[in-house]
Amino acid sequence: MSDYVARVLDIIKARNANEPEFIQAATEVLESIAPVLDAHPEYEAAGLLERLVEPERQIMFRVPWVDDNGNVQVNRGFRVQFNSAIGPYKGGCRFHPSVYLGIMKFLAFEQIFKNSLTSLPIGGAKGGSDFDPKGKSDREVMAFCQSFMTELSRHIGADTDVPAGDIGVGAREIGYLFGQYKRLKNIYEGVLTGKGLSYGGSLGRTQATGYGLIYFTDAMFKANGLSLEGKICSIHGNGNVAYYAAEKVMSYGAKVVTMCDSTGWVYDPEGIDLDAVYEIRFVKRARMSEYTNYRPNAEYHEGRYDWSVKCDIALPCASQNTLVLEDAERLVKNGVIAVCEGANMPTTLEATEYLIKNGVLFAPGKAANAGGVATSALEMSQNSQRLSWSFEEVDAKLKGIMENIFEQVKKASDEYEPKNYVVGANIAGFLKIADAMMAQGIV
Repeated sequence: MSDYVARVLDIIKARNANEPEFIQAATEVLESIAPVLDAHPEYEAAGLLERLVEPERQIMFRVPWVDDNGNVQVNRGFRVQFNSAIGPYKGGCRFHPSVYLGIMKFLAFEQIFKNSLTSLPIGGAKGGSDFDPKGKSDREVMAFCQSFMTELSRHIGADTDVPAGDIGVGAREIGYLFGQYKRLKNIYEGVLTGKGLSYGGSLGRTQATGYGLIYFTDAMFKANGLSLEGKICSIHGNGNVAYYAAEKVMSYGAKVVTMCDSTGWVYDPEGIDLDAVYEIRFVKRARMSEYTNYRPNAEYHEGRYDWSVKCDIALPCASQNTLVLEDAERLVKNGVIAVCEGANMPTTLEATEYLIKNGVLFAPGKAANAGGVATSALEMSQNSQRLSWSFEEVDAKLKGIMENIFEQVKKASDEYEPKNYVVGANIAGFLKIADAMMAQGIV
């Protein structure tokens, strides 16, 4: 590790002592890019890292709303606008009880590099609230979203900051948020992505992150003389990313044998029945424990999925730090070929290092799950041009973007540390941002 990186990491730890997720994300990136910093002393002279790891703007606000019983509730809202060197801020909004400033900062920091890798002109941001939409009525969700947007609208715009969906923020929430923005601003613009098709949304956005994950994985496999056909996949999660990753990888001839939710997981040796998962997750909004009602020969296990099922490809597609060192050791022992992240930082640093050290192909989330934000940027383009592209057009552009991301990652990896795609992704994403920040002066 260079002295410059060590010094900046000390600053980060001192300033953000109670934000372990942000410290983890920053540590991974800064340690990866150390060779680039050694080759460019002008970055240190310009205080580039010190500026890169400090958000341009952190917004925190109260969100008062009235529930169905007439009681006033108060949540906390956030928007972290981290870096706009290459374009307007872009990143999702997350509504979940776990949300706090540290989570928002980690996600926004990751978003900087993810967005850079897409080669599209978008900066990095993230936002959300500790509000939990689960169990709330449509009226309560609308009341919360309208209050949330009343404050957020001061800080966003089509050429300033364009939020999107994330955990807890789907089509319903995006609709309420967009309606309130339009009402407040008296302007119809592409200020949010993930919108409904009837008011400026893009075909293919729902599938984009999951499909993009598999397009990246396929490119990585081909570059290493491998094929997805006939491979056994374990998936952690059962939401949009997990579901559409399963759908796409099956179309390549692979078999998915596990999926899970927060309370338990299923193992179906014959291959997961996606029709059953869709009905359970998206129609009934029920738990995966119901899966055995559809497939009696499948197994349901209560509790956390521990990656104990033998597989060739592991796809963590839920939330951060769900694949720990013990899981990585189990996967390696069972002969896993690749771990490809569909979520943001789902693998701990220790687990990531162990997997790479043991020859496992590792696709980091900032590259592998960039399909969602890439398609969001395509939605922005359609909104600006007042156009609507077909699903096939969007999907073809997505596939091209993901293959291009892998080529960038591989090129940087080949130069600095062959087959370490974490290093490749961090360096490739960083170089574009560094060039833009240097060109724009000390701002």
